[in-house]
Amino acid sequence: MVDTNRITGAARELGGKVQGAFGDLTGSRRDSVEGRAREAAGQAETLYGQAKDTVRDAADHVADHVTDAARDLGGRVRDAVDDLGADDVEARARRAQGAAQDQYARAERGVRHAAEEAYDYAEDAYARGSHALRRGTREVGQQVAEYPLAALLIAGIAGFGLGLLVSARRD
Repeated sequence: MVDTNRITGAARELGGKVQGAFGDLTGSRRDSVEGRAREAAGQAETLYGQAKDTVRDAADHVADHVTDAARDLGGRVRDAVDDLGADDVEARARRAQGAAQDQYARAERGVRHAAEEAYDYAEDAYARGSHALRRGTREVGQQVAEYPLAALLIAGIAGFGLGLLVSARRD
C-alpha cells in the first residue's frame, strides 16, 4: 500500500512545476521561485512517504525471514527429538531455543536501526520541505496581492488542466 505522503507530495511537486513554468513563461521571478520551492517541498514529502514505505516493507521482510527460520528450527528440533533420548533432547531444545531467541533479537535490532535511520532522514527532509513550503506560501500570497489578474489566470489554467485530466480518466 502506497503511503499518502507520496501522493500528496507528487501533487505538490506537480503544482510547483506548473507554477515555476508559468513564472518562467511570464518572466515572474517570484512565481518561478515559489514554484521551485513548492516543487522541492513536494519532493521532500514524496521522499518521506517512500521512506515510510521502505521501513514498512523491510519490517515485513524481516518478520517473514524470522518466521521461516523459526519454522526451520522447529523442524530440526522435531527431527532431533526422534533420534535422541529425553535428556539429550531437552538440552538440544534449550540450545535451539536460545539460538532462535538470539536470531530474533538480532533481526529486531537490525529492523529498528534501519527504521530509525529512515525515520530521521524522512523527518529531516519533511522539515526542510515544510519550511520551503511556508516560505513559498508567503511569497505566493504576496504575488497574488501584487498581481491579482495573473493569479486568476493561473488558477483558471490549472482548473482547466485538472478538468482535462479528470475527464480523460473517465473516458
